[in-house]
Amino acid sequence: MTGVFSGQMVENIVESDAWTMKDPPKSLEELEINLLLQGVYDHCGYDFRNYAPASVRRRLLKCVQEEGAATVTGLLDRALHQPGCLERLIDALTCTVTEMFRDPEVFLFFRTDILPRLPSDSFLNFWCAGCAGGEEVYSLAILLKEEGRLERSRIYATDLNQREILKAREGVFPIGKMKEYSHNYFQAGGTRSLSDYFVAKHDLVLFDRGFTDHLVWAQHNLATDSSFKEFHVIFCRNVMIYFNRTLSNRVHRLLYDSLIQDGHLVLGRREAIHSSPYAAHYDQGHERLKVFRKVR
Repeated sequence: MTGVFSGQMVENIVESDAWTMKDPPKSLEELEINLLLQGVYDHCGYDFRNYAPASVRRRLLKCVQEEGAATVTGLLDRALHQPGCLERLIDALTCTVTEMFRDPEVFLFFRTDILPRLPSDSFLNFWCAGCAGGEEVYSLAILLKEEGRLERSRIYATDLNQREILKAREGVFPIGKMKEYSHNYFQAGGTRSLSDYFVAKHDLVLFDRGFTDHLVWAQHNLATDSSFKEFHVIFCRNVMIYFNRTLSNRVHRLLYDSLIQDGHLVLGRREAIHSSPYAAHYDQGHERLKVFRKVR
């Protein structure tokens, strides 16, 4: 999802709200991490200050090692003075692992239950928030095309990471992934062959450029940016698992404000709505698949 974050294979971790930027640091390491996150935010506007501390610490310490820095402070110094290091740091802090038709049951439920409920005589707007490499975006476009709804639809694909957005817009993916993606596609109710939607060349595939007119790609920061449109369906999957409660609540408000009445919100398997301030405003569309309908 990037998460911001995209999206997204989600790591099997338990995130903690042990500390945030507003808490006094409990150790020198936490002080260094706080200073790095604040420095990145002040320098380029990327806001990771309310990301789940356990995930941030793990990713930063890995960066320290890979960049050959002695400390987190040393990593900050390099990131501020070496553009290449800053790009690698941003990539590390934004989760960009995902796949086409990930969790096929979710897409099957969307195809058979959600989409038929959407008004057939209206132009439909969809938002893939934290779209990472764009695999979810093309999955949704293919599904809409097969159900005859793409011509009167627009998919807004956003992510914090501008480099990921530029790559996703190209619609180019490794050919080695197509076997796995094809399996997901059929499990999600695909009616053709996935290869009908791309052209293979060497070790890459290029997805049908006919999708381009229905896709809008943009950088958007869930941590700081506001709502920009009303949507019939929002996919924000495996993004908020990397946020602390403060940021998660902020994003839930953004998603709620961005949905039309009776619009649907699709979260990731390990994400919850019951603890958010907006839980009472949704009906459970499908509890296990984390699909919710805005009712008030």
